[in-house]
Amino acid sequence: MINFCPQCGQKVETAFHFCPVCGNKLPKEDDEEPMQLTPDVSLSSLKALRQNEPVPETRKTVEWISSEKIPASTSTEEEVWSPQAASPSTKVTSKAKFSPRSPRRLKSTSVTPLPEGKILTDQNSKQWKLGKLLNQSVCGLMYEAQSASGACPQKQRYFLKLDAKDGRIYNEQIFLQRAAKKITVDKWKRMHSVPLLGIPNCIGFGLHESNYRFLVFPELGRTVQSILGDGTNLLTEKPVFQIAIRVLDSLEYIHGNEYVHGDVTAENIYVNPDDLAEVTLAGYCFAFRYCPGGKHVAQCQGSRTPHEGTIEFISLDGHRGAGPSRRSDLQSLGYCMVKWLCGFLPWTDDLADVHKVMEQKERYQMDVVGLLRLCFGRKPIPDALHNYLQQAMALAFEEEPDYEALRKLLGKPLEMKRASAYDSVDLKVVP
Repeated sequence: MINFCPQCGQKVETAFHFCPVCGNKLPKEDDEEPMQLTPDVSLSSLKALRQNEPVPETRKTVEWISSEKIPASTSTEEEVWSPQAASPSTKVTSKAKFSPRSPRRLKSTSVTPLPEGKILTDQNSKQWKLGKLLNQSVCGLMYEAQSASGACPQKQRYFLKLDAKDGRIYNEQIFLQRAAKKITVDKWKRMHSVPLLGIPNCIGFGLHESNYRFLVFPELGRTVQSILGDGTNLLTEKPVFQIAIRVLDSLEYIHGNEYVHGDVTAENIYVNPDDLAEVTLAGYCFAFRYCPGGKHVAQCQGSRTPHEGTIEFISLDGHRGAGPSRRSDLQSLGYCMVKWLCGFLPWTDDLADVHKVMEQKERYQMDVVGLLRLCFGRKPIPDALHNYLQQAMALAFEEEPDYEALRKLLGKPLEMKRASAYDSVDLKVVP
């Protein structure tokens, strides 16, 4: 039986008393029943390392090469979190070199899509049939899916996320297993007296043909980005503040479970057309454990690959290569609200030049009024948004946000309209 280390998430054998990757002592079966994962070829490598035996040929050593010596058609590989070598179907697109002090990194990969109708079997032997490919990004492919094993209602629809086995989806899987268990989410909802919490429920995961990793979710709905594309790329204040409060709830939950999201964008926020009260914050491929064991990571610029995430919305911490913190997520949400209300940000036309984007974010971080005046022009600036941005931009790196105060700020305009964040979102959404 294969288990995983509760500290670093790496797979280990039950016979191990210490994790061969991070060195932490593993819990005994009497204390806690470990979560089971699908076995894969990396175990032989880990065992060999543990016993000082020769490592099998499947493990490759990455040698850094100066960029001046690399031909234009060649790309270098980053060291990856998972110890196994890259899958044959993956293509490494990042050329970033990082400090030995930086954490292990997952590869940025592209993956060959699988054909519609393909059957995938998860680690619980449930089968899933791929439907239409919905979208493709640096974090993998999102498919419609149906149960093919009879274990779930045939008419119920699901989403299946697919990526290279060693891609960023591995980071997302570890987050979902560690911090997003349904029982934990339900307990948080009861403690905070909220009827809904937009954390996705992963109902299946596994490997396929040794090259792919996949996650299965109940249907999430449509992304806010796709809904914006249906109209004028603008939203009114009411749905913007409804969605923002719901996302704040999700952020408070994941921050309380030692993680930050790392990539809050309209592409990662879903609204269910069949129940507009359901708003889900998904897309955890850039999730970062900012507070392992209750100890906040130090602010160290250059400790991670700079500019990770969606360039238009990541915080300055992300641009500078520091591990994202709680303020990073709140600032990204602020940028999203401005974009949804105005249609652009000061750096929207400069996304091809990350340094220009970073310079403008540095400029407007201390000039929230200037940012809003530029974006809103002659339109009135919502006080709630102005006050939210002022507070989000003023947060220190390790400071805990006052989530309740921020919810009240964004909730005041809704109260004036006799609406609630937990009502159906005021949007027209076609399935």
